[in-house]
Amino acid sequence: MSRMSYGRAFGWWAERAPEAPVVIFEDQVRTRAQLESASNRRARLYLEAGVASGDRVTIALPNGPEFFECCLAAWKLGATPSPVSSQLPEIERRAIIEVAEPAFIAGAPKGRYGATPSHPVGFAAPGEIDDAPLPDVIPRNARALASGGSTGRPKLIVTTEPAVCDPEVPPGPTQANGPTLIPGPLYHAGPFMASWQSIFSGGCVVLMPRFDALRALALMEEHRIDWVLFVPTMMQRIWRLPRAERERFDLSALRIVMCTGAPSAEWLKRAWIDWLGPERIFEAYGGSERIAGTMISGSEWLAHPGSVGKPTAGRRVRVLDAEGHECPPGVMGEVFMMPPGGQGSTYRYVGDEDMPAFDGWESLGDLGKLDEEGYLYLGDRKSDMILCGGANVFPAEVEAAIDAHPAVRSSAVIGLPDDDLGSRIHALVDAPGGLDEAELCEHLEAQLVRYKIPRSFEFCDEPLRDDAGKVRRSALREARIAKGRESESQEKD
Repeated sequence: MSRMSYGRAFGWWAERAPEAPVVIFEDQVRTRAQLESASNRRARLYLEAGVASGDRVTIALPNGPEFFECCLAAWKLGATPSPVSSQLPEIERRAIIEVAEPAFIAGAPKGRYGATPSHPVGFAAPGEIDDAPLPDVIPRNARALASGGSTGRPKLIVTTEPAVCDPEVPPGPTQANGPTLIPGPLYHAGPFMASWQSIFSGGCVVLMPRFDALRALALMEEHRIDWVLFVPTMMQRIWRLPRAERERFDLSALRIVMCTGAPSAEWLKRAWIDWLGPERIFEAYGGSERIAGTMISGSEWLAHPGSVGKPTAGRRVRVLDAEGHECPPGVMGEVFMMPPGGQGSTYRYVGDEDMPAFDGWESLGDLGKLDEEGYLYLGDRKSDMILCGGANVFPAEVEAAIDAHPAVRSSAVIGLPDDDLGSRIHALVDAPGGLDEAELCEHLEAQLVRYKIPRSFEFCDEPLRDDAGKVRRSALREARIAKGRESESQEKD
């Protein structure tokens, strides 16, 4: 079958099995016919409000069926959905909306953003509005995802590929008609794309309002989930459940556990491989810009522990030193990528400068190395690396060692100014049940060389990573530096 617009592809499935469930969210079940009808009505309201082909529609909604309805409504008009977190502070949301210049906002009260038309959260298009299919149109850009720019200003990552697909050819790990569990926030690239890949392949999305380890396992059993997209934080929280709780669920239908969003700690990956088998555990690496990506199976990982795999689908990866020379196998440098279509073929930024590039190859700012067989191993972001006493320390390595302690739920490692060392390694540790610093240090001494062990610890009982597995190290660092300056000022007074 030839490729068709997203709107037409969903209608194609709705025509063939209108009563098939497409979104399951807590006690709500939306069928294909219901989502098709509701999105058509909503699209007509957007059209009346002035939304046209090529426009952007900001979607500031929490996880739920309404999110899917709004995306489809935008695509059916040739517009581009631009999802943002519904939990953003107002000042951050306004900054993103200013950059996006949307023609419509889903998830905001009328008049909040001046003349830009909007619908509040929970809005439903009146039933009397025509729900017949609209004229087919292909959006020029499939999505516009919000992100923090390298300068700290918000930006949009606008995909340059049109919103088209072949509904009979499932992409990636998706299997035709297979149920997919989406435990992460839909405004993030991974959950967003995984959801729609499943839906456009005739599948059903089982969506969680927020991640809960025990509930995720229960849903996987109840709905005979085919594949699930996790971030390492989620996998760690599941693994920390008592063994009897974790293993009482029937996961025999589960074909693939895909991990992305951040590199998996070796101990965690090995634990899941031992539990479910290497043939079901996969890891993917890439960015929202889609300039390149790698993937590795559990079986490959056992032969290349710590790797995130080889480039996929004609993408290419190089590791370069500071002078732009190719690093030999095993030597750490900056990871540069090239998509099959060349530089600029997959994305463009709105509101920020281009990413670092060398001779047409672009970089997300990650450090890494390749082995003799071309498998990629990641270090950290250049901006997160800590220079301590002349030695480079990668926060992710230290965090993985901290997280391996059974009392730890999550951690974040940052560098704080130090007159002697340049930067002092400081660890924030989320240990809800309490943890003695001496015990943690003893644990770390068995895993890290001495200079990588944090010089100071800060214990808390709140998760340091969000449901997308992200941690804002720069914000944590700035807050602690500011607090230190405030304390110094008070002491002088």
